[in-house]
Amino acid sequence: MRIDLMAGVMTAALAAEIRPTPTILVFDSGLGGLTVLEQVRRARPDARYVYAADDAAFPYGRLSESILVARVLTVMERLLLRHGPDLVVIACNTASTLVLPALRARFSTPFVGVVPPIKPAAEATRSRRISLLATPGTVARPYTHDLIETYAGACAVTLVGSPNLAAYAEAELAGRPVDDALIAAEIAPCFVEREDGRRTDVVCLACTHYPLLLTRFQRLAPWEVTWIDPAPAIARRVTQLLGPSRRKPLDDIPPGLTAFTSGAGITPSLRRSLDARGVGDVAVEMMPLALQ
Repeated sequence: MRIDLMAGVMTAALAAEIRPTPTILVFDSGLGGLTVLEQVRRARPDARYVYAADDAAFPYGRLSESILVARVLTVMERLLLRHGPDLVVIACNTASTLVLPALRARFSTPFVGVVPPIKPAAEATRSRRISLLATPGTVARPYTHDLIETYAGACAVTLVGSPNLAAYAEAELAGRPVDDALIAAEIAPCFVEREDGRRTDVVCLACTHYPLLLTRFQRLAPWEVTWIDPAPAIARRVTQLLGPSRRKPLDDIPPGLTAFTSGAGITPSLRRSLDARGVGDVAVEMMPLALQ
């Protein structure tokens, strides 16, 4: 199966319509996409940003595929009408692997998705033992297995589906960090040592929430490994589509907006984190999750 890591193609006509100061919408089920937002803002500091967190439906992994697709299409339609972005980044592995085709079929706005960083991990490993740290849904998805077959066929790949790390990352940003022991237990299966002495030397972070905990991962790891974060590659793709910054950031560009679909978890600590990331203008655009 051919895997296309280039997330979408923009026509010349559409590129010509992009405003000198584009609006970029970064979308996730929760706060994990902030790791992607940080990298994209470095690439295009002149852009206006809207960060959309569908926290009313968090976590996406608990939803059936049909409900998830319907949910993201409904929420995205409202976000596009309200904010009019020039480009949308789907900063969620679950949504990217399941919903991107439907989004591109329905809307003319270009979308950039995120995929598990198997290819760069396979290129970086020396022991040929890599681990993929993801949500249980991403670990089980055929798309992930196709990536491994295509790009890491010569490697031993350990799949680790963490049921809790995304929630731990959310708690970290909200000012309620969990104990080290809980995080250590979640990442422990990533570290595998064979009888011949070869052991895991690269870990793919296949959920955008996980880099929020990277400093703790590094401190708690039983040995040093390379941690692969997909966010820089996403930022490069955004620059390919929109082009580099056409001018220096202007003082009159307003602070970015964070739009929640519930807002139930907003805390003073979270507001400070959002402000530090340039999206401190917080709004709640109520979109309750209707499960059918």
